[in-house]
Amino acid sequence: MIDPGTLRQSVRNALLEDLGTGDVTSLAVVAEGTRARGRIVAREALVAAGLGVAREVFVQVDPVLTFREEVAEGARREPGEPMATVEGPARSILAGERTALNFLQRMSGIATAVARLVRLAAGSGAEIADTRKTAPGLRAFDKYAVRMGGGANHRAGLYDGVLIKDNHLRLAGGVGEAVRRARRALGATGAGRRGLEVEVGSLQEVEEALEAGAGALLLDNMDPDTLERAVALARGRAFLEVSGGVREEDVPRLCALGVQRISLGALTHSVRAADIALELEEI
Repeated sequence: MIDPGTLRQSVRNALLEDLGTGDVTSLAVVAEGTRARGRIVAREALVAAGLGVAREVFVQVDPVLTFREEVAEGARREPGEPMATVEGPARSILAGERTALNFLQRMSGIATAVARLVRLAAGSGAEIADTRKTAPGLRAFDKYAVRMGGGANHRAGLYDGVLIKDNHLRLAGGVGEAVRRARRALGATGAGRRGLEVEVGSLQEVEEALEAGAGALLLDNMDPDTLERAVALARGRAFLEVSGGVREEDVPRLCALGVQRISLGALTHSVRAADIALELEEI
């Protein structure tokens, strides 16, 4: 679920960006009092995500509008199948159309991409996860869409998980020292240790991280041979995550290694929007 306050504020900002002082085209062309029904339809196979956001768009534009969802979040739609229906004053529907579709298309695009990878990973025990490479201001929406596709969220932000990355390592003086500092801050055992993840790019860094007590390793941008050796070295000693340049075709091979998580920034930073349309008719 998206936090209600975040949902309302983000939709408000998006509508302000699009509407400004008003929809001058609809005010000029569509007669006042005209009523219409809009069918939101999938134009390609997709996984639905963001219908609640679309509802909020139309509610904020005009509370008189009625919005009915035709599919559950996370469910598949085939080309031509309906996703939702909105009904009421035509000018109001047109005022919210683009903003509602923008959210729906992005979120359904993310959910669809995630679902495809989740199917590839099925049975392996590896989860498909996102990263912090989200659209500024849309992180809650992007991460919600990942969940609707069957994926997992990594961390929400810098505040809810320790992930020691390359720049931290440089400033701390190396993997071992960075991990030791983090362990002192978190506590050396239990949940604190499990929540301590460190990015490693070589076998030497894997060894240093394990010796220092890291609970999770992010195996970053390793070539196939190094990655295989790193997994063999660390299996059973830490939670293993693979990231960095992962492509869809890499997922089966990575799953076969026995890692626990595969994370892909591309799920959110460069996702293709799903093809969704609103078809409007006067009533």
